[in-house]
Amino acid sequence: MRRDDTWLHQLLDDTWDRYFSDIPQDNIVRIRFGRRAKTRLGSISIDRQEPDVSVITMNGLFRDPAIPEFVVQATLVHELSHYAHGFNSPIERTKRHPHAGGVMKREFTERGALELYLRQKRWLKTNWQGIILQNYSSKTAQSRVVSKTTKIPNPFWFK
Repeated sequence: MRRDDTWLHQLLDDTWDRYFSDIPQDNIVRIRFGRRAKTRLGSISIDRQEPDVSVITMNGLFRDPAIPEFVVQATLVHELSHYAHGFNSPIERTKRHPHAGGVMKREFTERGALELYLRQKRWLKTNWQGIILQNYSSKTAQSRVVSKTTKIPNPFWFK
């Protein structure tokens, strides 16, 4: 299946229905692919032109079907968790910090998505460096990964 805006919108609808049916959608929520990024999988923000719109931006590398759909969906669950906690949404904020104290793992667990969370972490740890090498094939990037002393910095989810 082609990964385009239609695919992303369908994934958003399916994910909201499956994991967030208890969360009211109190504003317009848009989803789009952003730029290709080495360390950021997704983000949620308020549209500067339309303050009543939340925008979820997914890593442009996710267009590649070599990245499993469960990795994309887990990223979307992460961003919708921010929405549910009141970050960049009209919902009253329930947390002081968006990632403090293992809040994401707890949220995935409470929503019945712990296995999705764990599968994504395992896949990223095993495969993300290879995806970066394929998409940023400069000699500098390759030498950083191959060298034992200098590596591409690990994203936060490797910890």
